[in-house]
Amino acid sequence: MLSDEAKDKLRLALEKVHEWPSVYMYKFIFEPEKERLEKLVSLFPPESEILRKYSSSGKYLSITVKEVMMNADDVVARYDKASEIPGVITL
Repeated sequence: MLSDEAKDKLRLALEKVHEWPSVYMYKFIFEPEKERLEKLVSLFPPESEILRKYSSSGKYLSITVKEVMMNADDVVARYDKASEIPGVITL
């Protein structure tokens, strides 16, 4: 779970660079594991664009998700949920 300080810092940064609603691009990286991948993908609606890319060694999987977000609070909430999944690194 993200700290309140991290959430506030992210929210302020998002407000500086985005006008809402806006297409937002999330990026995550983790060691591939079916349950972890399913938990992460389940955080996003079916209409989101989800791209998967394995590292050259296949040891890591990066996930890029593009979704129309209505405000910075929704983005922060999504990152907070993703941070609860063990082994997932948010970028």
